[in-house]
Amino acid sequence: MKPQHSRNFTRTLLIQALALGAAATFATGAHADAPSYTIVDLGVIGNGEFSQAFGNSRNGNFVVGRSSDSHDQAYRWSAQGGMQALGNIDGRQFATAHGVNNAGLTVGVSAATWFGTAPLPVMWHANGSVTALALPEGYDSGAAFAVNASGLIAGTATSAEGDRAVLFNAANGSGSVISATTTNGSFMTNAFGINDAGLVVGIGTDPSDLALIVGMVYNSNTGEMSSLGALPGHNSAINFGVSNNGYVVGSSSIYSSDGSPFIWSASQGMKAISLPPNTSNGSGSGVNDKGWVVGNAGGEFSVPFLYADGATYTIQSLLPAGNDWDFSTNTSASAMSIADNGSIVGTAVHNGQVHAYQMTLVSSVPEPKSWVLTLAGLMGVGGVAAKGRKEKAKRLAAV
Repeated sequence: MKPQHSRNFTRTLLIQALALGAAATFATGAHADAPSYTIVDLGVIGNGEFSQAFGNSRNGNFVVGRSSDSHDQAYRWSAQGGMQALGNIDGRQFATAHGVNNAGLTVGVSAATWFGTAPLPVMWHANGSVTALALPEGYDSGAAFAVNASGLIAGTATSAEGDRAVLFNAANGSGSVISATTTNGSFMTNAFGINDAGLVVGIGTDPSDLALIVGMVYNSNTGEMSSLGALPGHNSAINFGVSNNGYVVGSSSIYSSDGSPFIWSASQGMKAISLPPNTSNGSGSGVNDKGWVVGNAGGEFSVPFLYADGATYTIQSLLPAGNDWDFSTNTSASAMSIADNGSIVGTAVHNGQVHAYQMTLVSSVPEPKSWVLTLAGLMGVGGVAAKGRKEKAKRLAAV
C-alpha cells in the first residue's frame, strides 16, 4: 500500500449525540450517556488499494474523497448509490474531492501526478461530469476545498508570489482573489471552509510577522476580513471549518507548533477543546450547527475525536465493541467532517485496510434498567403523595 503522501493545497498538510441525553434527569443523579454510532465502510473504486473521506454535505447525504490505486480517483458516495467515480479533466488522472453541498455539487483538485504536480481546482456536477474552475489572471495552479448552497466555492490559487485565497462561482466557473485585508494588513492565503451565509474561513499572513499563520474569517457579503486571534499563550491559529450558524474550528499554537484544538463563536469567543488521553496536540477539522466538533489529535498514533456538549470522546469509544475498526493504533485514522445530523466521515483501518467511513448517530434512549428505575421512582413518589393525603384526611376527621 502506498504511503499517505500529503499533496499541495490539501488540508491534510495541516491536519492529519446529536442527542446527548434528551431524557430528563431526576434527583437520582441520572445523566446522559456518550453518543453512540454505527459505522459503514465506504469501500473503494474498482481495485483501489485504499480510500479516504475528506468531506460530507451538511445534511449528511453525501460523502466525498478519493480512492487510490495506480491513480487517485475522486468519488462521491451516498447510501443509495454507493461510491461513484467522478470524472477527470484531460491530462490529470489524480483527483481528490474535498467538499460537497446538499445538492451534490462537489469540489476538489485534479493533479498531473500522485504527488500533486500542477494541481487545478475543479467541480463535479450531480451527474459526475467535471469542470475546471477558472483561476484568476496571473495564477497557474490551485484547489477548491468547500462549496455552499448557493454555489460559492472556497479555495486557493498559486502564483510565483505565493498562495492567495480565492472564491469561485459555480454558475460560471470564474475565480477571484479575496483581496480584503484586516486593519493591520493581514490577508488570506488559503480558504478552507465556507457556510451558506457566505462566511469564509482559512489562514493568512501577517506582513509584520511572516512566521505567523493567522486564522482568518472573510464575510463575502460585507467584504470584511478579520482575525479570530489565538488561545491564551498562543500567537498563531489555523481555521479549518465553519458551521452554518457561525461556529469556527481549527488549531491554535505558538508559531504553528504543537497545536491545540479550539471552537470559536461570536458570543463566547475562542474556547480550547480538551485533548483525548495520551495525546499532546490536535486540531478541530469540522463543526456542525450544534457546536459538535470532530478533529484529530496526535501522540504515538493518530487519535480522531468528537467534542460534544463540553466533553471530548475518542471516535473509537463511540463505536460498539467488536466492530473491526481501528481508530487508535495507526497513523491513518482521521475524523474530517461532521454533518448537522451528527454523521461523521473520515478514514480508519478496517480489517487491515485503510478505508473511508461514515458514522451515523444512534439516538440515545434510556437503558431498560433505567426505565424501570425511573418508573419505580415515580411510583414511589406517587405512593408517598397518596399516603400523605390519607394522613391529612385522618387528622381533619379527628378535629
